Amino acid sequence: MVGAGITALVAAGVTFQSANASETPEASAPETLSVTAAGKLASKLLGDLGADAAGTYYDARAKSLVVNVLDENAAQTVEEAGAKARIVENSLADLKSARTTLTEDATIPGTSWATDPTTNKVVVTADRTVSKAEWARLAEVVDGLGAKAELKRTEGEYKPFVAGGDAITGDGGRCSLGFNVTKGGEPYFLTAGHCTEGVTTWSDSSGNVIGENEASSFPGDDYGLVKYTAEVDHPSEVNLYDGSSQAISGVAEATVGMEVTRSGSTTQVHSGTVTGLDATVNYGNGDIVNGLIQTDVCAEPGDSGGSLFSGDQAVGLTSGGSGDCTSGGETFFQPVTEALSATGTQIG
Repeated sequence: MVGAGITALVAAGVTFQSANASETPEASAPETLSVTAAGKLASKLLGDLGADAAGTYYDARAKSLVVNVLDENAAQTVEEAGAKARIVENSLADLKSARTTLTEDATIPGTSWATDPTTNKVVVTADRTVSKAEWARLAEVVDGLGAKAELKRTEGEYKPFVAGGDAITGDGGRCSLGFNVTKGGEPYFLTAGHCTEGVTTWSDSSGNVIGENEASSFPGDDYGLVKYTAEVDHPSEVNLYDGSSQAISGVAEATVGMEVTRSGSTTQVHSGTVTGLDATVNYGNGDIVNGLIQTDVCAEPGDSGGSLFSGDQAVGLTSGGSGDCTSGGETFFQPVTEALSATGTQIG
């Protein structure tokens, strides 16, 4: 279940950027906001501003929402709403165009790209399997995009990690359970699609069969839905591997700067920050997954499908990445919101 070159986690990914941005003069102090409140305000402002908005992120240190805008009028609207405005060079349409160019001209195994609102660029990352010739090709494409993109190298290797939080096994493979969900009053759980593409019947860590696949989407997306077939407890919580658990009561959209925690059956619990959104990862076996959450949280094979959460809010399912939990690395996650919508399920 592990491809050559880049791999998805059957364990999850990455992007950075440095900005051509300036703060608006005489900006009023932004309101202190929780991540949830910032997310709600961001959605409202993006709707109000339309094409004048160029992305948002959460400043965890200041506990404030930062909104990228294209002109002073939009900046004033942002500040009046209680957020911090930054005037930047690239619009969301500019960054989307850059991503389209990368998809058409730079889809190379071992690469990823994601939009980073903190730098107002699309960051392209190549893993250690990308050859000198492929690097030169990437550099040519990125250089052609000017200030809209930048190119980086990671020492790791992108891959799916087969091996929330509890171990699930089947057909010789091991993954991690993401979140318990319900559909029509019946119990199910979510995990990674690259897990359910290769395994159809799942057992718990003791070898007891607990479920069978109901739906699976990979590549393109990376989520799988499993229906419980055994009478087992299925609480809406995540294993913290210290004798306790984190109750999960809802779902949150990822925001750059959001502090998140991951639970998985190989490396257990690790925390970090969301670093990019709408990431595309080109796994080494030719599988391409889009729309992922990029983080600096580490993961390893077997963590795939595991839970990414922020407080009591479900955020993502571990997909793949590079590195390990000794030297660090980058991990990508399938947004839970998309998986719930596509499968007609809900947290509970």
